[in-house]
Amino acid sequence: MIGDARVVGLGEATHSSHDFLALKDRVFRHLVEERGFRTFAVEAPWSTGLRLNDYVLYGKGDPRRIMREEFQRDYLWWNNTDYLRLVEWMRAYNVRHPGDPVRFMGDDIAWTGPELYDAVEDHVADAAPELSARLAELYRGLRPTVPTGAYIEQYLSLPYAERRERAARTGEALRLVERMAPGADRAAYDWAIQHATVIDRTARQYAFDFEDPAQIAEAMRYRDGAMAANVGWWQRHTGTKVLLSAHDNHVGYVPEEPAENPKVQGAFLRDLLGAGYVSVGLTFDRGSFNATGSDDEVVRRWTLGPAGPGSNEGTLDRVRHRDYVLDLRTAAAPARDWLRQARPTRSIGTAYPDGPHDIALARSYDVLIHLHRVEAARLRDR
Repeated sequence: MIGDARVVGLGEATHSSHDFLALKDRVFRHLVEERGFRTFAVEAPWSTGLRLNDYVLYGKGDPRRIMREEFQRDYLWWNNTDYLRLVEWMRAYNVRHPGDPVRFMGDDIAWTGPELYDAVEDHVADAAPELSARLAELYRGLRPTVPTGAYIEQYLSLPYAERRERAARTGEALRLVERMAPGADRAAYDWAIQHATVIDRTARQYAFDFEDPAQIAEAMRYRDGAMAANVGWWQRHTGTKVLLSAHDNHVGYVPEEPAENPKVQGAFLRDLLGAGYVSVGLTFDRGSFNATGSDDEVVRRWTLGPAGPGSNEGTLDRVRHRDYVLDLRTAAAPARDWLRQARPTRSIGTAYPDGPHDIALARSYDVLIHLHRVEAARLRDR
């Protein structure tokens, strides 16, 4: 079903159900061993992905500690036993295949760790030391000195004018690095520009007026576009095929709530890669997941019974197979017409209640995986 795709987006109808995460582990191992895929990407910060990638490639650091330190606040859902198992399998695979390793990447922008500032400043110090003082001035006060969750909270509490001023400085820093001569090591130059770009994208993500609904929607569009750009850059510069793990709403083509999120990552990736991108959505009929309440930050285990009549899942679960994969592009009539109609569908983010949302499956995804039952993931350190 995925054909010759260079990037495959594999979704999830909740952020914290074990069955979705374990399925991604199983699919990635299959794609590595049978289809030549070499990168697992996840909806997590770029710098977080690089820390885990150092472990996967070189055995550097402790994945449990990295996940504990990096997967906080918006990203706490990834600090689970399923992803730990996958990361440890990736490291074991690389020990056995040192000449053809797998890699781990993060594509998101809500946080950029101090190591990226170090990488950009070190490159400038080596290649154009006369620019180091100016770069340090532009990055003044931006390098994180507190944990991930606290940094995000502090950034969100800054006045709008200060957030805009920070984005202006990161943009100038990016232009400074871009104006440098590539030198003999073109790869090092390209990575330095990408790191400076990610730093700038983080600052620009916070440089919207969150009191203005229109700007909130534009911030969501900006985030999805930035995530797609990061995936595209990684795929081009590493030359690897990528399995991208994200929420259904971020791997699909049509946003679940267009007024709130006008264009999603899957649509950006289709624009960027054409047929080189394939989107796989996930649905479920019943089961449990972890999420906060809609008006608090307390993580709870929620359980849902069978999907109701009139929903996509209510019909999908009547198929004689309990769990199955369906190519939405080749479905015959009358199923084809049914799949192109929007109807209530579960699409649950970090908080619940959430949805259902009116989704036309065949317009949003190329392939669908339906699971009869799911169970909540096991979160670590909680």
